[in-house]
Amino acid sequence: MRHCLALACALFAASAQAQPPLCDSAGRPVPRALLERFISADCAECWAARDTRAAPRGTLALDWVLPGDQGDDAPLAAVARREARDRADFLGLRLSGERRQLSNLKQLARGGSARLRVAHGLALGGYMGTSLRFEAPRGARGPFTGWLALVELLPAGTEGTPVPRALVRNLIAEPIAARPQGSFGQIWRPMNVPEGATAERLEVIGWVSDARGRVLAAAQSACAARRP
Repeated sequence: MRHCLALACALFAASAQAQPPLCDSAGRPVPRALLERFISADCAECWAARDTRAAPRGTLALDWVLPGDQGDDAPLAAVARREARDRADFLGLRLSGERRQLSNLKQLARGGSARLRVAHGLALGGYMGTSLRFEAPRGARGPFTGWLALVELLPAGTEGTPVPRALVRNLIAEPIAARPQGSFGQIWRPMNVPEGATAERLEVIGWVSDARGRVLAAAQSACAARRP
């Protein structure tokens, strides 16, 4: 396992030095809000619910599937992530009993000039090189937490979803500095591509929160072929 990670790091480093990232957030509109939708893996009907909240204009949307009470027998178990429960706990959200789906909308903090750039390369050997680079606005108080989600983009109608989704397939979350120390940013790491994910649909969404839990900045990568 360590050998695979070391190899993935080496390959990512070599490609990053040889050329710019293949997919990044440069040139994309700066989002105004972050919408997170949470579904229990037990609730297949939640995934297909016609009243699912769509992302408003100017909003980034993330879709989390939490492990269910049925374990591996849950209808959505194949895409459930333990990190989804951790994220829901961080936000103070609880899915239990009749509440098998919830959403959380956060407006990005105003009055700052935070800069955030996320990027990724090609999936190679089951890994994808990813990065997050953040510059905090003046006066912003840390500590800061960087969140980098590997997401699979699913258009409306795919797998029965009534709305476009950015299904979280992997996540990095860790304390970061207010400014990058190197050329690659605060987070620079290969992420495992889960079995069953379609590589051509993968992108990264990143955001940074402060000590009060406010979202200071958010960004989504785009590959050249999918840029508007």
